[in-house]
Formats: sequence, structure tokens, C-alpha cells
Amino acid sequence: MSHHHLRPLDLQNGRVERAHGSGGRASQQLVDELFSRHFHSPQLAVRHDAGILTPPPGRIAASTDSFVVSPLFFPGGCIGDLAVHGSINDVAMSGAQPLALTIGFILEEGFPLSDLDRIAAAIGQASQRAAVPIISGDTKVVERGKADGVFLSTTCLGVIPEGIHIAPQRACPTDVVIVSGTIGDHGTAILSCREGIAFDCDLESDSAPLHSLVAAILSVHPDLHVLRDPTRGGVSAALHEIAASAQVGFRLWEAAIPVHPTVRSACQLLGLDPLHLACEGRLLAICPADDAARVLACMRAHPQGRDSAVIGEVITESPGFVQLETPYGGRKLLDWPAGEQLPRIC
Repeated sequence: MSHHHLRPLDLQNGRVERAHGSGGRASQQLVDELFSRHFHSPQLAVRHDAGILTPPPGRIAASTDSFVVSPLFFPGGCIGDLAVHGSINDVAMSGAQPLALTIGFILEEGFPLSDLDRIAAAIGQASQRAAVPIISGDTKVVERGKADGVFLSTTCLGVIPEGIHIAPQRACPTDVVIVSGTIGDHGTAILSCREGIAFDCDLESDSAPLHSLVAAILSVHPDLHVLRDPTRGGVSAALHEIAASAQVGFRLWEAAIPVHPTVRSACQLLGLDPLHLACEGRLLAICPADDAARVLACMRAHPQGRDSAVIGEVITESPGFVQLETPYGGRKLLDWPAGEQLPRIC
């Protein structure tokens, strides 16, 4: 075969080869025949080393995240849309509206091109649905056995409008904590397809972009104090981090926390706590008690927040700690998630 004519990629049966990461003709072919079919933005079409943006007025927010989820495909999504949603949500938690994404692929030699095509399609669709274009990307290939199929790294850039100041340090006593839906759905969906602990699961990952929910909340209540998406380590880790930053305590009301029956039974079966399980399409909003009813109504009116609930309050006692009040009136301290209950959840 002459060097000038590469055979078209076999997207059905072909596999990633070392040459696909070389920066040469085979790399270009992978971009042209696979990625370019799914990723569309004027910046990518220029084929420049950098995607160029004109930001609207406001402060720039940037967040980088890496994704090593196992398995790559799970109920309700895959590593591709998860990476798009995860990066958008990290920027949205600062009150920013996302502008653009960049994405890096680390591929293992021998990875099926059909799977890579599915992942790229999911990335393209998630990016289009969220109206956040991919403006730059990169691909590297490592030897067989040196990666687990595919790892992704994404960066999202966003802009925080004037007058919005969301920060963990702003949580203050008498504020209330609102969650935008059931907790632990993503962690449970991943567990349901892990080897050795598979169980019947009618549940999908909650993976979703949250920026439009955030925009809706801020249009009603621009002085929101804190936003956080409870990913790895779940609601417990998120609130412990905020408690440490603001030097406040939290009291949660166990009976008020929305948990899907499937998540509850999976946790009982496996000895896990839903408060420690990852969510990928939920947020925690912390706001003054006087504004809670308006914020809650606004969240419930949004498709991403229909099951929103007030689940706790910020307190002065035991700063840095999270208390859980049981349905019977007893109280216990919620532990930080110990180690990593579930590796490679995102």
C-alpha cells in the first residue's frame, strides 16, 4: 500500500493503532473520518493549534476534569457525555454560563474504533444539546495494556455575570441546603454493571448538564451563597468540604433527603450510604432561609430539578462537621467518605 493512500477507517471492526497518535497522516485520518463527523464548531473547522473565543463581559471561570469511569458504557450514559456534563457542571457551580469545551483523548492501542465512534457521538450530542461547542482537542495513543481503553480529559471555560458571587466560604448559619433531586443515582448505576456485584437495576445515571438550572435559579435569586455538584464522595464529601471552607457545621434531616428506592435497596444490600454515592446531574444550593421557598419553587419548575428538596441547614455548632438527624430525632455525625468506596466512578 502506498503511503499516499490510507484505506478508509473500518469503523465496524477496526482498532486504534499506534500511528493514530503519531501526529502524522493516520492521526489526521482519525480526525477527518471519526471525530469530525461528531464535533462541529467554527473553531475546530479552522484546524488551528488553539480554539479562539471572544468572551462576553464578566469574569472567566475555567475547570479541568479527567474521566476514567469503568465501565465505559453504563445505564444512562457513557464516558463521553459524562465528560461533557461533568466539566460543564464544574463551571456552572461558580455561577458561570459555559462558553466552550476542550477535550483530550488518551487511547489504548487495540481499542475498537466502533466504541470510540460511539463515545465521540455521545460527546458531540451532549455538546450540541448543551449548546457548548468543543473548540479544541487532542489525541494520544499509548501501548496495549498501558491504559484501560480510553481516558478523557476535558476543560470547560465559562463566564460569570456581574453581581454573582458564589463561593463555599459564603455558607453562613441559618442558611438552608437544597438538593436538586434524588442522590446516588450515578454511583448505583455504575455499581449495577460492575463485575461480581451486578444486580437488577431499573435506574439510570443522573448524568446531565446543570447550567440551565443554575441560570434559572440565579434569575430568581442572584445572591445565592454556594453551589456544589456532589460527584465523587457524594453529598457527604461536598458538604464536608464546604463546612471546612466556611468554618460552619451542617445539620441534615435524613427523612427529607430524596433517595430512589433502587438506590436505597442497593445501599442496604452492599452496606453503602447514599450520602457517599456520586451524583453527576444534581446540585446542592445553599441560600438564606428567607429565600428558600422561592429558590425551591424555581428549581422544581425546571426539568432538572423536579424532585428538589430542602434537606438541611447551616449551623454554628461543630464547625467543619456534618450532623445527620434521624427520623426518630437521634443525631449522629456523618463521616467523611472513608477512602474511595467506589473507584473509577467518573
